[in-house]
Amino acid sequence: MTDQPTPSPAGIDDAVRAELTRLRESIDNIDAAVVHMLAERFKATQQVGRLKAEHQLPPADPARERRQIDRLRELAISAHLDPVFAEKFLNFIIAEVIRHHEAIAKEA
Repeated sequence: MTDQPTPSPAGIDDAVRAELTRLRESIDNIDAAVVHMLAERFKATQQVGRLKAEHQLPPADPARERRQIDRLRELAISAHLDPVFAEKFLNFIIAEVIRHHEAIAKEA
């Protein structure tokens, strides 16, 4: 959302404004990378869903999901990110993947 400048309080120092702009541009770039990485992840999980459907495997794999959550929590801790947030984020993604796998299974 960089097309519309964010109004800033009158009297803000030009150096502060420039630093704020630089940081926000960095955030925008990171957000774009996150979206592209999620798109790649979902392309891979769609392939998994088709493979599962072909072989009548269940859409969910609770043991794998638990391992992934544990792994992501460890990564979050080492990256100084709140592991609770990381787990919530992955649970959201897992729920969406399962929903996709169920839809693929119905089509098969």
